[in-house]
Amino acid sequence: MIAALAFVVPVPARAQQATPLLLDAMTTELNRAFSSLGKTGATDDQKLPPYFLSYSISDASFVNVRAQFGALVDSTSNHIRVADVQVRLGSPKLDNTHGTHRGSAVHTLQLPITDDREALQRSLWLATNGGYRNALDNYLRVKTEAEVRAKEEDNSPDFSQESPQNSIGKPAPLARIDMAAWQQRVSALSKVFRAYPDVYQNTVVLTVENETDYFASSEGSKIVAPHLQARLVVFAMTRADDGMDLFRARTFEAETIDGLPKQAEMESETKKLGESLEALRKAPLTEPFNGPAILSGRAAAVFFHEVLGHRLEGQRQRGEEEGQTFTKEVGKEVLPPFLSVADDPTLTKYGNTWLSGQYQYDDEGQKARRVDLIEDGVLKNFLMSRLPIASFANSNGHGRAQTGKVPTGRQGNLIVTSTNTVSDAQLRKQLIDQAREQGKTYGLFFEDISSGFAVTTRSSPQAFSVIPLVVYRVYVDGRPDELVRGVSIVGTPLAALKRILATGDKSEVFNGECGAESGTIPVSAVAPAMLLSEIETQKQSQGTARPPILPIPGSEDHSTPGASKEAK
Repeated sequence: MIAALAFVVPVPARAQQATPLLLDAMTTELNRAFSSLGKTGATDDQKLPPYFLSYSISDASFVNVRAQFGALVDSTSNHIRVADVQVRLGSPKLDNTHGTHRGSAVHTLQLPITDDREALQRSLWLATNGGYRNALDNYLRVKTEAEVRAKEEDNSPDFSQESPQNSIGKPAPLARIDMAAWQQRVSALSKVFRAYPDVYQNTVVLTVENETDYFASSEGSKIVAPHLQARLVVFAMTRADDGMDLFRARTFEAETIDGLPKQAEMESETKKLGESLEALRKAPLTEPFNGPAILSGRAAAVFFHEVLGHRLEGQRQRGEEEGQTFTKEVGKEVLPPFLSVADDPTLTKYGNTWLSGQYQYDDEGQKARRVDLIEDGVLKNFLMSRLPIASFANSNGHGRAQTGKVPTGRQGNLIVTSTNTVSDAQLRKQLIDQAREQGKTYGLFFEDISSGFAVTTRSSPQAFSVIPLVVYRVYVDGRPDELVRGVSIVGTPLAALKRILATGDKSEVFNGECGAESGTIPVSAVAPAMLLSEIETQKQSQGTARPPILPIPGSEDHSTPGASKEAK
């Protein structure tokens, strides 16, 4: 009998990504600080240990290329590390962040970009001391205010209890591009506008950002999450003869620079912007309107982000200063029953379009997850950070913030779906039918929307304003659609959202950046075109400056083809 020989082959210890030095330095200093703070204060008030401590570090590298009028303006690269130290004193029920003191949770400091353990730990030590002093001052104020203020509507705790998260991803590489090639490409896109003499300003900006987010907390969380993004923005502006400034913008986004469209496609889209601006400056000025309208898919996506999404953020439901539009509406119908809304930051693409609002873990170290906000028209949930509200005690992975800000409930990828869909032709016919029934000469079609703002506080009316860029009148008598300018959509959310009659059968994506009290963050929204029975518009504010007195250089080279020398 021949004995079988057993060979033991050593397996490399790479079942999990090796801990980066930066994360190791963070956890070492965090543990030291958490076990020491509040133990050696000079007075009893200073002998208050934190109940929670976290370090959040953004390690980001950037490449930026900018051109205007067809030539390079600047080209830069940078690498920066910034730490947010969050210190909470007291207890989850009542801590230093209560009410108007929420900003006291975070202290920010720039870190060395080299992996020098001692330099990193000393920098974090400095930031922690600053954060502790700030938290201590504010906690004393919170305790004083608690003794004299009236009973609050929502007495939920200031911080939720969550399970620690552990995920060590591979750090993102430094952002690098073929600089010479992209300088030429960006300049070429900007040069397209030379063919449009009435486009007075233009800029094309390429930004490539490779970021790694590191998070460690006294609860035991350890996270390393890479995030890559490439964005090219084309912006151009003109001015009508009556002084109204008009602009158009086009954004191309992908996870990496290789995912951006081919140059020919971007040049084609850039030419469309030039043609659109030339047409807009000659278009008639709008008149106030109240009647039926269609929002294109992209316009509807922006509309839902501004009008609905912000009001479904958790912190909007708590605090005497908040309008609480939907706080008491849980379980009630807030949209037509054929519409549902979810926010899913785990999606990286919708169809073939990359979504900039995606992330793996939020800025409080909680795992991103899909949240079904509205199902068949009925409100079910809110976008939650670790700030609890009545009936919603925990985070659902939507605590987001720009570096230096305290995370709040924010949107990621807002997805609107419909069960009452029709073709574009049918939607247009329904628009005309609605206008005719209401005795209107025309309905409106909103092709593109730039941005808007939503008032969510009680100190002002609960209203919204959205700024469309391209708007057409669709006449009931069959004459050609007419481009108009100077339109602003206004209204109140509860009324506007219930006037949706039907949707298109194709969805479009809006990628952009959203600013709020927790800073500017990347977001996406997806929606089909929508027909509203009634939408209210008003005139935009209008400038008084006249178009440039001196013609733009070379404008004589772009006169109407075939015109005589005398006509020129």
